[in-house]
Amino acid sequence: SNTRWLCVVLADKMGHHLMVHPAMIPRNLKSFPYICGNRMLSGYKPKSSVKDSYRILELEEGCSLDDVRNSYRSLAKRYHPDSGSATADSEAFVKVEAAYRVVLSDVMHKKKSNENNEEEEDQFKPKAPQHRHYLSFEGVGFGTPSQREKQYMQFRVDRATEQVLEYRKQRHESQYAGADLMKAKDVRQSKKVKITQAVERLVEDLIQESMAKGDFDNLSGKGKPLQKFSDCPHIDPMTHNLNRILIDNGYQPEWILMQKEIRETIEQLRQSIVASRSKLGGPMTPYRQKQWNRICEQFIEDIRKLNKRVDNFNLVVPLLSRQMVHFSADKEIVRAQKTYEALMENREASISDTKENEEENVKRFGWKSSLFKWLNL
Repeated sequence: SNTRWLCVVLADKMGHHLMVHPAMIPRNLKSFPYICGNRMLSGYKPKSSVKDSYRILELEEGCSLDDVRNSYRSLAKRYHPDSGSATADSEAFVKVEAAYRVVLSDVMHKKKSNENNEEEEDQFKPKAPQHRHYLSFEGVGFGTPSQREKQYMQFRVDRATEQVLEYRKQRHESQYAGADLMKAKDVRQSKKVKITQAVERLVEDLIQESMAKGDFDNLSGKGKPLQKFSDCPHIDPMTHNLNRILIDNGYQPEWILMQKEIRETIEQLRQSIVASRSKLGGPMTPYRQKQWNRICEQFIEDIRKLNKRVDNFNLVVPLLSRQMVHFSADKEIVRAQKTYEALMENREASISDTKENEEENVKRFGWKSSLFKWLNL
């Protein structure tokens, strides 16, 4: 019968079937109702094979499912025949795959057994009985409902008293903390005032000492009034004078000095290349063309160095609208050529005007010059 016999179908290569009694099956063998080919789908794995499988996958017992999957992926990439790697080996890959299945089933079996044990423990945990009449009055008190109501009213009074005391305590603490902060602020302010007064007295003493030595007698503006107002009426006169004094003594911001230097440098380079082109003159012979090419190469190098200064200037300038763009060497060379051509045109026009004026003077005063020549003879 089904209660006394367990039918397990075992199929070998010849296709024979066997009937096995349950007592003949080991306890740790969990049999399945079918077999695929000559590979038995059973959860029973010998201990040695499980250890070997962990060793093949380079894992230790007690690892997680993610560790098993990650190890299998890395080893599959290493040994798979189609991976194209130098360590590809079909036999090693077959061992890795078999070990992966064994380890995966072992980890899943342990996980399920742990979950079952936890469920059994939860079932036997003691649970406090929940009575309906204890759900009212916030669970406070014991006894009859009237007794619990009185106890709950007393509980509310005690809780309100504690809240009031806590509120008063916090308010007093905040007041004392504010007073302490005010005291600390007054102390810092008094120290700041004392330091400021000490610095002012020191500066005044140094000024009087310098005046006594005569250090201010050789100043260029001695005895002359200061230029109190600037050209812009919206600027504060004191701020303008202070800024002018700082600028006159070399205390200009770095980005202003760099901007001034860049503008002066580009003007010098433009003038020098125009002067070099004017010296070569025209028309351009092969020798002069070589000289002009060397001048252009040097000019390109100077422009490259200038663009580095522009980059440094853009890093320190405080306003984005004040940033500068790179100078183009090709455009500057074309500009120099046009400037040279314009100078040559102006020179030719001035020469032609001079000749015309001389011819007019000869026509107008020609008889006087001939008379002077005859008298001198």
